[in-house]
Amino acid sequence: MAEFDVVGVGLNATDTLLLLPQFPAYGGKVPFEDEILSPGGQVASALATCARLGLRAKYIGTVGDDERGRVQMESLRGTGINLDHVQVRKGCANQSAYILIDRTTGERTVLWRRPEALRIDPEEIAPEQITCARLLHIDGHDTPAVAHAAEIARRAGIPVTVDVDTIYPGFEQVLPNTDYLLASAEFPGRWTNERDPFKALERIQNEYGMRCAGMTLGAFGALARMEGRFFYSPGFVVDCVDSTGAGDVFHGAFCYAVIERLGMEEALDFSNAMAALNCTALGARGGIRTAAEARALMGRGERRSHPDYTR
Repeated sequence: MAEFDVVGVGLNATDTLLLLPQFPAYGGKVPFEDEILSPGGQVASALATCARLGLRAKYIGTVGDDERGRVQMESLRGTGINLDHVQVRKGCANQSAYILIDRTTGERTVLWRRPEALRIDPEEIAPEQITCARLLHIDGHDTPAVAHAAEIARRAGIPVTVDVDTIYPGFEQVLPNTDYLLASAEFPGRWTNERDPFKALERIQNEYGMRCAGMTLGAFGALARMEGRFFYSPGFVVDCVDSTGAGDVFHGAFCYAVIERLGMEEALDFSNAMAALNCTALGARGGIRTAAEARALMGRGERRSHPDYTR
């Protein structure tokens, strides 16, 4: 039996949330209502979701040794995630983000910075750090390292889920070892130069032979192709306080769905429900809920669909 259900290699960040009464016009000025320090980051928040859902999770990454790094480590320890292979980089600031949140809509604008000293290199990831789990989850940053991890997983027969939001140099080394791609809405079109999202996802899936190629659509849910057919899951309507981290929570929930062998339609609905619930609280991990709460929303929740993805 594997020691862990899921291992993740990728980003963490410590966010400063700035709550605004409304977003100012370009060149304008507005007072902010509150300032909150909050842990986040793509893979770290996805793993926090996995842990909340009862999975045994392990995180591989780097943090700075500043106050933001300490906030991040304290948060991760509190979730029960295994941190044996998290490196604390001396004399380095942790990745940080300043997130401007419009209180009228809950939408956010992100300004971020990651010092080069936080980069993780392929040789720092040993095979046994990956093969100890049933599933590998990665993002696109530090591309050589995540490509190395995905190759180890593929050789060991471990499925790989990928969260990617933009095109990284060398990312073509990652996709051949990807089983489940759930990218941002922009990524498939940019990667293929194909404006039709259905054609773009089909091209990616056929070219790289992955089991599932999909994209998250924010408030409008998610679209994915698997076994020759498309699945569209509309988003759930909630009282949105802060959309920060919704995509990360979606990916953590999707990892859970793969581990639990849910069908694709149920997997997308469950992941959308978890993402929507996270938007009802402040912070990237502020509203991570239980599987039971997600299923309750699935059973009664109002949905928000987009005509471009229903066919």
